[in-house]
Amino acid sequence: MKLAIFENIMTPGGHEVEFDRIIVEEFRALGHSVEFYVPENFSFQFDYHTPVTRLNGDAVTYTNSRGLKKIFAAAKREINRQRWYSQLFDAQKNFDALIVPTSTYRYLRALNHSSLKKISVPMIFILHGINPTEAPKFLAEAEKLSSNRNIKPVVLTFGDSIFGQRRENIFTIYPPTYTARDLKVAPKISAAGEVLKVGFFGQYRREKNLRGLLEVFLRGKYTRKVKLQVQGSTMHKEDSDDFEEIIRQYGGDERLSFLHKGLIGAEWQRAIFGVDALLMPYSAERYRYHWGGMLFTAIGFGKPVVASNDMNPEVFDLYRVGETFESGNLDELARVLETFINDFDKNFPTYAANLQAAGENFSPVNFAKRIEKIINT
Repeated sequence: MKLAIFENIMTPGGHEVEFDRIIVEEFRALGHSVEFYVPENFSFQFDYHTPVTRLNGDAVTYTNSRGLKKIFAAAKREINRQRWYSQLFDAQKNFDALIVPTSTYRYLRALNHSSLKKISVPMIFILHGINPTEAPKFLAEAEKLSSNRNIKPVVLTFGDSIFGQRRENIFTIYPPTYTARDLKVAPKISAAGEVLKVGFFGQYRREKNLRGLLEVFLRGKYTRKVKLQVQGSTMHKEDSDDFEEIIRQYGGDERLSFLHKGLIGAEWQRAIFGVDALLMPYSAERYRYHWGGMLFTAIGFGKPVVASNDMNPEVFDLYRVGETFESGNLDELARVLETFINDFDKNFPTYAANLQAAGENFSPVNFAKRIEKIINT
């Protein structure tokens, strides 16, 4: 099967880049060929060693866009999306299926005004979660497209419905774990008596309340030596400025280390392998509805976690991959983090067994097979 990937979102790196890599490499492993279709000015952050077809119309990035600039960028993206859709419709004879790896209901809304809605090969729109506000809009747009069975919205979620609602043309599947694709080494955990290394990694946003975590970590009473490594990439100037201020404020403490840099590929994998556990104390209602990239990185790399209880609670209902605390409750975070660190050696065998089971269930190859099944349905 010849598979086309329409990618139009430019980011400085992170999980979007790795998600595309999962699609490319896992479908190749299943015996399919893959080609990218991207806007003419699209800049890849990773070399997928894949043929690329350029589409007329510039990609738009929201990095550092605020207020009227963001509104203008959104309008420009909608105009260009129609141009891209028209070109993809004309190109459909060159592929057997088309995947849009990161979609929203807006992609379906635009499709309803495009000739592409009459596409004659399977077209997969992957949505990385649906929140309660988006759900009615998504369901309405999907309903309008139900007459063409080739258009297949796929929602990454842990249930079999969208807030209790089902549609024959909407598919729900588990998201994939992120794994070490360049470093073929087994996870190493610091032995008892060594410094336990915990990490706070990923895209930094102020909502993640890093200051609260640092204060909690520094006042903890630990029975073994522990160090917190903090890495963050930033997309917006205000987040970058805030992260730099945190580094200035806390950087002198030897129990902490900071890296303000986006990491991709082997460099990212090396950083994850360099810690024993991952902390995800950020709290936001949307984490209940959108799968956590860092949580699925932890599972894929075999690293226990401390996470707020609004981070994909269905995963923790199935697997004890770490410990959770009440979202937004710093006192409980302090208690859970202290117990997690002090009892790490005792609990690690339980964490390891559950991480392995979760990793198999949510594996990239199983994800690709689920998408493949939907394409062939």
